[in-house]
Amino acid sequence: MTAEHTRTTPLFQALEQRLHEAVEGEVRFDPGSRAAYSTDASNYRQVPIGVVIPRTPDAAEAAIAVCHDFDVPVLSRGGATSLAGQCCNTAVVLDWSKYCTRVESLDVDAGTLVVQPGIALDPLNDHLARWGWMVGPKPSTHVSCTIGGMIGNNSCGSTAQAYGKMANSVRRLEILTFDGHRMWVGPSPEDEVDRIIAAGGRRGEIYTGLRQLRDSYADEIRARYPDIPRRVSGYNLDQLLPENDFHVARLLVGSENTLVTVLRAELSLVRVPAATSLVLLGFDDICCAADAVPRVLEHTPAALEGIDHRLVQLEHSQHLAAAALRELPDGTAWLMVQFNGEAKDDTDAKAHAMIDDLHPVTPHAKLLDDPDHEQQVWAAREAGLGATAYPPNDPETHEGWEDAAVPPRSLGNYLRDFRKLLDKYDYGTASLYGHFGHGCVHTRIPFDLRTAEGIAKYRSFAEASARLVVDYGGSLSGEHGDGQARGELLPIMFGDRLVTAFGTLKSIFDPGNRMNPGKIVHPYRLDENLRQGVNYLPIEPATHFAYPDDDHRFSRAAARCVGVGKCRGHESGVMCPSYRATGEEEHSTRGRARLLFEMLQGEVITDGWKSVAVRDALDLCLACKGCRSDCPVNVDMATYKAEFLSHHYRWRIRPRSHYAMGAIPLWARLAAVAPTVVNTLTHTPGVSAAIKIAGGVDTRRPFPRFARRRFTAIWPRRPLAARPGSRGPVVLWPDTFTNNFDPHIAADAADVLAAAGFTVEVPTTAVCCGLTWISTGQLATAKHVLTRTLRVLAPALRAGTPVVVLEPSCAAVFRSDLPELLHGNEDAHRLAQQTVTLGEVLHQKAPDWSPPHRLRGVSALIQPHCHQHAVLKYDADEQTLTAAGVDTTVLDAGCCGLAGNFGFEKGHYEVSVACAEDTLLPAIRRADPSALVLADGFSCRTQIRDLHPGATPLHGAQVLAAAVRGEDPTDSRARTDLSRPAVPSRTALLAAPTAVAAALLVRRMRHHHN
Repeated sequence: MTAEHTRTTPLFQALEQRLHEAVEGEVRFDPGSRAAYSTDASNYRQVPIGVVIPRTPDAAEAAIAVCHDFDVPVLSRGGATSLAGQCCNTAVVLDWSKYCTRVESLDVDAGTLVVQPGIALDPLNDHLARWGWMVGPKPSTHVSCTIGGMIGNNSCGSTAQAYGKMANSVRRLEILTFDGHRMWVGPSPEDEVDRIIAAGGRRGEIYTGLRQLRDSYADEIRARYPDIPRRVSGYNLDQLLPENDFHVARLLVGSENTLVTVLRAELSLVRVPAATSLVLLGFDDICCAADAVPRVLEHTPAALEGIDHRLVQLEHSQHLAAAALRELPDGTAWLMVQFNGEAKDDTDAKAHAMIDDLHPVTPHAKLLDDPDHEQQVWAAREAGLGATAYPPNDPETHEGWEDAAVPPRSLGNYLRDFRKLLDKYDYGTASLYGHFGHGCVHTRIPFDLRTAEGIAKYRSFAEASARLVVDYGGSLSGEHGDGQARGELLPIMFGDRLVTAFGTLKSIFDPGNRMNPGKIVHPYRLDENLRQGVNYLPIEPATHFAYPDDDHRFSRAAARCVGVGKCRGHESGVMCPSYRATGEEEHSTRGRARLLFEMLQGEVITDGWKSVAVRDALDLCLACKGCRSDCPVNVDMATYKAEFLSHHYRWRIRPRSHYAMGAIPLWARLAAVAPTVVNTLTHTPGVSAAIKIAGGVDTRRPFPRFARRRFTAIWPRRPLAARPGSRGPVVLWPDTFTNNFDPHIAADAADVLAAAGFTVEVPTTAVCCGLTWISTGQLATAKHVLTRTLRVLAPALRAGTPVVVLEPSCAAVFRSDLPELLHGNEDAHRLAQQTVTLGEVLHQKAPDWSPPHRLRGVSALIQPHCHQHAVLKYDADEQTLTAAGVDTTVLDAGCCGLAGNFGFEKGHYEVSVACAEDTLLPAIRRADPSALVLADGFSCRTQIRDLHPGATPLHGAQVLAAAVRGEDPTDSRARTDLSRPAVPSRTALLAAPTAVAAALLVRRMRHHHN
């Protein structure tokens, strides 16, 4: 690990000042920003000098000019998903991904475009889809990797089988040298090179050096560069050869920002396939699967991937891609073979021809006929890194030798020898998968990177692996690049003479070694700057949560992120709403994890739990828990935030909103004394604003209205309360939100449960799940509340009675937070297992039941709560609605943005609204006005009502109850509106103080009498 972390010298203070003056953009030298950019997706860690976020390429040019004047290194950064350490350095980091994302021109007829380097691949392909174009390479990090990063790495992905590496897509680049020369480069015939050299100047000097380099090393390049489809290691010196048109742009692709800065790129596009067919082939083992690759290649597939039984086993054990795993044919290793074409019949014919040809090799073949199944299988393949990072009951795994490529014809034998090498070093549990059609093998290996012995073993293994790959005529890297992990090993592959040529190329463009120094040329050792290393000694604080999946250590949880940046995506899933709203690295799950890691290191962030930088980064975390399910390694930032807040505010005054919103269950009980009066006060101009200001609530947020009577007050008087059922008892949980704001939903749920044959029981003692105390980090109180709840529920828990929870966030507390807060308490674990949603209890305990009146012509747009998505899942609830006749459309709209207390708190309104406007509100506006809008979460319904007043969102229980009664579900919308108390009159407001006093006096007298 690097030792230089504190950047407070006069030199860097002056540098920061000059950057502020010169750059249109954001300049950040604070500890939090530097912590967030201290690593990428690799094993390495180098804290930057500072971070610059330019608004334009011209602003980036200005930043580099300042860095040149101060003679400090520069590192360009896109999605920072690099696995070899090329995206971290002790340098000024330029983050292109927030602002420099424009498509500057597009030739729809020719299929070319000019684009800024910060745009991510998926958003760019979405933009191009309307014209039927896309970028050829598609790495597995396509949700977040940027075009600039893909150029820097010479990225590939599975589609490179059909379209080649990123270099094949690059036509021209606009580049900037560290000394300030700016120019466009591309292919140059010899006569053009002559003219450039004759013109002189810095450009002429560069081209003179490049021609001399080519002429000096041409024979060596032809002899030593392996003739394979995935040679990514080293510089692309072969692009200077006459047969490659002296293509300077492609020379620079894959140079990892060690030579120049890319300001713009002109790319060639490819057509989006009109039709695809995916075949799965099963084999006895991964080596046999690799042996079949040459025969499969005779059929010219568009993609050819391999996965082994270990990867499938890990995905199965971690409940990943379950639907995809069911599609696999017999075998313990598989090839995924995709064919592209103009029509489905054509691609299917190609697939059948290949299956017939391969039948003597393997009879286990399956042609998928459902596009959803194809997508699921591809998702399973892309989940490889996440599945293999933290194998259950095995050591954590690491990159470091995860990307070698050999000639495809030799892949089977290479894998046999590589397996022997893994076994020799006791790394035999590693999974093997990858882009087999190009001979590229991915893996994660259980290196011990914390002890001197383990690190020495890692070095020995890497060196032996490099020699093995070279013996097979392969490349150290097939798409991830060299960076620091493989830079030191390049002499094994290329020999000393060509490595000298790499140094010469570096000196042509960057004679001062200020562009991403220590990567590829004059590299750092592969075992220095390790994120762990022999000096790794994080603080191990006592915590409230148990972190059972992280060896009960918060430091392990904080280090769980592997940096692949899925949290920086803008499409599908829930993670990460705050990043989608702000575009800030510190507001992504990955950025926050980096800050927590550095907080425990104590070198950049030195004030531990009291850190303002960490607090500010976590402030916009919505605690949606999306990362718990969407993150490839299940980082749970909501839990980490609650843990941090509990320590940060220990013995300190909390924000006003923590007292106001965190204690909602308490205030709700008090409001139940005189709900009409409370509604009067909270909805009268002036008074309402004063209450909001006092409670830290944004004044633009209307308060929810308390119901006239709570469900727990109504329930004992209902005839249903004493009705026995044939299916046994269930406990209907009276959560704070349903009980106090929407009691009609609980009543409807009780009707449904009774109609299904259950005996409905409701706790008679006040109970709470502690959600609001957890979300505000008041964990000691939460544990006290939960302990009391367990005492109340103990008889039902010991009897195995299901506990039906209507509010998803409360159910998620019982399922996930409770057993980690009260780890080891058997009743806590019982409640976690017995907690069910309404749909789940009907699906599990009454599978033969359906409402007596089937709903017809009813369609519903459904917004699952984030905690449903992350912890509970919505499948059973959707199936129950479908069985009742509802035509369901479940939105993939991410977080609604309210997220409990988050959207109410002052300072969060803009982000809250931005989250809703990302997908949810546009989907509701586009929907048929007759369609129901369903949202089981109180927060979701509140956000929809507040921001789209024409909508009346319902809970699923209301729709099922309508089916039980034979009513039109739209009547439920009317009843929902009627059940909400109207804003009281001025007369009521004047009477409010008297009413409150009288109510409290009556209650006190009753208490005294009892």
